[in-house]
Amino acid sequence: MTIDPPEIIEVEETVVACNGGGGALGHPRVFLNLESDGAIDCPYCDRRFVLKASAAKAGSH
Repeated sequence: MTIDPPEIIEVEETVVACNGGGGALGHPRVFLNLESDGAIDCPYCDRRFVLKASAAKAGSH
């Protein structure tokens, strides 16, 4: 059984930062690299960051 990530965030950059979005209830800020797969899950809060299709096409030429 696969569990869906709690939140999917579409981004236009291949490197993103996540802090859990909860202010004091969040987690340490981590930088995540989407270059290899175009998507990555935060190891703390399981938010999934996905590179927008338009951003992926722009970086492919």
